[in-house]
Amino acid sequence: MSDGAGGSGAGSGRQPAPDAPVYVISVAAELTGLHPQTLRTYERVGLITPGRTGGGGRRYSARDLDRLREIAELTASGIGIEGVRRILDLENKSAALASRNAELQQELEATREALRQALAAARTAARQGVPPSRLPAVRQPAPGQSVVVWRRGRS
Repeated sequence: MSDGAGGSGAGSGRQPAPDAPVYVISVAAELTGLHPQTLRTYERVGLITPGRTGGGGRRYSARDLDRLREIAELTASGIGIEGVRRILDLENKSAALASRNAELQQELEATREALRQALAAARTAARQGVPPSRLPAVRQPAPGQSVVVWRRGRS
């Protein structure tokens, strides 16, 4: 059901992707409470980079609007443009590090699980009288998937 307000997309049940550049500068300015010239200034100094249409018109995404609101909040608290730039850069670096940390934690857990499986397989093999592998973390290949390395003898 549409509420008749138009333009918000709330009644359609479908929201654009957070990075989809859909808002023209006047709408972005209204949604953020900033003047369009302020948005142009933030773009000129490199705080925001809106998408562009084929004709060169600016298009802002929902993520851009969130960033503009954050910039407005920081500048309203008395932080200068360079300070805002440094804060945003540090936030981006912090988010990237947190993401990388999560990836490394997943990799560590996968390695631990592989080691648990290798130890269990080694214990089972020992009970069956099979000699232990020198590489417990390397899984035995499935039949037909082995790779044989052949080196020509030196003359």
